[in-house]
Amino acid sequence: MTGKHVWVGSFVAVVVIAIALLSAGSPNASASDQPSSPNADVKIDNFSFGPQTVTVPVGATVTWTNRDDTPHTVVSTEGVFKSKVRDTDEKFSYTFTKAGKYPYYCSVHPKMTGQIIVQ
Repeated sequence: MTGKHVWVGSFVAVVVIAIALLSAGSPNASASDQPSSPNADVKIDNFSFGPQTVTVPVGATVTWTNRDDTPHTVVSTEGVFKSKVRDTDEKFSYTFTKAGKYPYYCSVHPKMTGQIIVQ
C-alpha cells in the first residue's frame, strides 16, 4: 500500500472505533427508564403534593418545596421523617436508604397526602 492508502485506511478504522464507542455509551432511552439523577422534587402547591406519588431508587434524596402562601409540613405516617413548618419557598429534604413505601401528609392540613416508593 502507498502512504495515502495507509492513511485513509487508518482514518476509517479510527472513525469506526469512535462510532462503536459512542454507540456503546449511549443506549436508547425509553419512556419507562428512570431519570439519570436518583433525586426527586415534590412541589407543595394549591394544598397538594405534586406529584402525589414519586418512585425513586434506594439512596435518592427527595426535596419538597412549599410554593403555597400557606405554611405546610411533610410528615411520614410511620415516623420516618418529619419537617418543621415550611413557609413559602422553603424546602425540606430526606434521603431514603431503605426500599419500601413511605406515605406522608401535612400535619397542618391532614387531607394533603403523598407517597414515596423506594425501589
